[in-house]
Amino acid sequence: MGDVATEQKSNEYDDVSPMPLMALNHVSRLCKSVDASIDFYVKVLGFVLINRPTSLDFKGAWLFNYGIGIHLVQKEDGGNSPDAFPDRLDPMDNHISFQCEDMGAMERRLKKMKIDYLKRIINEEEGAPIDQLFFNDPDGFMIEICNCENLELVPAGSMGRMKLPPDRHNPPLQMNGSGA
Repeated sequence: MGDVATEQKSNEYDDVSPMPLMALNHVSRLCKSVDASIDFYVKVLGFVLINRPTSLDFKGAWLFNYGIGIHLVQKEDGGNSPDAFPDRLDPMDNHISFQCEDMGAMERRLKKMKIDYLKRIINEEEGAPIDQLFFNDPDGFMIEICNCENLELVPAGSMGRMKLPPDRHNPPLQMNGSGA
């Protein structure tokens, strides 16, 4: 049961060829201090430092865990990046989000590490509440931790175009009906 705008939007992409993409590989961040960022992403979020190709002749680091890479690059002037806001937490700003299986444990970790965060719950009225924690990394890039698997994704059309991992996908995706 889709609305007219949804049906028009799905028809808009009918002539777009499928892409050979598989998943998000990494997010890259410019850092005032790569060392401080390594410390943060390892201790707060549990990422693991991995070896970078030796051909990369600039200061940086690669981190990996949960099927996601974070590439840290030393900012030459050491100043703030234009999309980083160290003193502001606004869920409507740019951020990266990580799926979490135990929001209580994550909130306790942030409190223990004395990291300021914003907590909110959305979608309660629809019966699938989503808990969110927002906080900044050392450079002011906002991070969200959520239990978004509580919200089932319903494609607005073109279901046949979606490429999903063979084992599972998170958040869940409604596979029947809507625009398949």
